[in-house]
Amino acid sequence: MTNATILLARHGLSQDDRFSKTHVSRLTKSILQYPTNDWSDLRLIEWIQQVPFQDLPGREAIVNPLTNDLPYQSFDPYIRGIVRWLNALDIPTLSCCDGHARGQASITLQQAPSLEQWQLLELALPQQMTMQLIHLTLQLNYRRSGFASLLLFAERLYRLTADQHYLKTLRLERFKQRLMTWLDVPGVSRRERLVAMRLRNELKPQTDFLYTDKRGNVLATITCGVGPTILLSAHMDTIELIEEGRVILEDGTTLRSSSGILGADDRAGITAILEVLDRVQNTNFSGTLKLAFTVQEEIGCRGAEGIDPEFLHDVDAAIVVDRRGTRDIVTACRNQIPFCTQEFGQLFEEAGRLAGMPDWQTTTNGGSSDTNVFAGFGIPSVNLSVGYRHEHTEHETVDYAATFETVALIESVLHHQLIPLRS
Repeated sequence: MTNATILLARHGLSQDDRFSKTHVSRLTKSILQYPTNDWSDLRLIEWIQQVPFQDLPGREAIVNPLTNDLPYQSFDPYIRGIVRWLNALDIPTLSCCDGHARGQASITLQQAPSLEQWQLLELALPQQMTMQLIHLTLQLNYRRSGFASLLLFAERLYRLTADQHYLKTLRLERFKQRLMTWLDVPGVSRRERLVAMRLRNELKPQTDFLYTDKRGNVLATITCGVGPTILLSAHMDTIELIEEGRVILEDGTTLRSSSGILGADDRAGITAILEVLDRVQNTNFSGTLKLAFTVQEEIGCRGAEGIDPEFLHDVDAAIVVDRRGTRDIVTACRNQIPFCTQEFGQLFEEAGRLAGMPDWQTTTNGGSSDTNVFAGFGIPSVNLSVGYRHEHTEHETVDYAATFETVALIESVLHHQLIPLRS
């Protein structure tokens, strides 16, 4: 997209407006007759304010945006873009205020956004801002960042309307931030309490049943209808302490630590499962999800071995997210100890194909992990690659785009309901 396109979008305008029959057509033409590469947001606002509007449709609360042209010039200058693109995303508005530099903007909506629409808004929201819906008023707090974050929010909303690939970009960026937050949570074996506490806080609003067992494992259940019971599992401990003061360095989609281990084994697995939970309600999955975030995996899978068999007795399948590399579906340990049948592993290959990732492949060359324990209970189990490499060393890295692909694979398994009930 050109600089002119983005500048206009931040203020609720589009280059296509030149060819429309709306009252902003003349305004857009007047702007684009000049080179705008060096224009600032403030200059554009000043230009808009001095252009006389003819046939303005009326004040904002009088106009129905579903059937009439928006009264563009009557909007506060820093909220115009957000209002324009909310309506373009089928979230019709009634009135708006940019807060006049007091730090909180508000937009009154005609109806509450759907769950899918709300998730889009959350993805597009700049990190410096917070958002809440009170009745039908969308409140945007920008005290920490100023008006610039309102314009950035407008820009991101526009990109959602104009670029079908931008949603994936936003999701990946938000996922990276989530992963980096978890990479900074310390929790060496036998000292996982802080990890467990943060997990419980995050899981509490989403789960029907949540508790910490005697070993320290965080266990939970989420009912999503009638169907199979599927266990998702990752471990909470790291092999070493996260070095205090270290910095996470980025190279493309690869993250590494400035010193010591990164901790992606298995913070990447934790983050992937949490992301799946956020997205499962948008799938066709019907059944029950059980969660097992285990302790002391790095020193002999002691946490998984201590899980009450009663918690596992009705589990139809276990998906462990703790394999190095990318796109491996591990179905056995060291080519000798099977976790499941070949046919069960192939269900995940099919899920990959359905998600546009045909190179997910089964392998029997897995290492020791909690998967061994769950398979020992007679549960068909797999261990999925989650993007980290060189674990347990100072050279450890994680490709967060690959981790995100693991999320997509699990989502595909659930959405297409590929896992049957055990007979």
